[in-house]
Amino acid sequence: MNNQLTQSDIKKMEEEIEHRKLVVRKQALEDVKEARAHGDLSENFEYYAAKKFKNANESRIRFLERMIKTAEVISDESASDEVGVNNRVEVYLEEEDETESYKIVTTMRQNSLEGLISTESPMGKALMGHKVGDRVFVEIGNGGGYYVVIRTIDKTEGDEEALRGF
Repeated sequence: MNNQLTQSDIKKMEEEIEHRKLVVRKQALEDVKEARAHGDLSENFEYYAAKKFKNANESRIRFLERMIKTAEVISDESASDEVGVNNRVEVYLEEEDETESYKIVTTMRQNSLEGLISTESPMGKALMGHKVGDRVFVEIGNGGGYYVVIRTIDKTEGDEEALRGF
């Protein structure tokens, strides 16, 4: 399975690549040159730190380019009253008598500790396409699972989580 990304995810990744190539790469090369000018490289911590930063930047560029090249592009469009990608959903967990909030994201951005659940996760799969008030069964394997009730769907997309998880 390829990693899932939306067009907006790809656009943000391309912007980061451009920034890293035009701004960060130039600064990293300058830092290496400046550190090299300080003389003896065998005991020059600044030189090793600058090289490490430069290499990390190049590695990040390659990673993002590879992600874009191999991604499965999915739509983030959904009906105005249905759960879709990049929507924040508040659900009531019947068995636990608790309310929790999740943001449905692509597989590349998932981070359950921060409430970012994938469209491929059991909860994400169950919620997709449903509406406020729907009682949804979340299957967790071998026919087992639990019910949740969708309380709210927030379709506003904030950029506070723009590239988190990439």
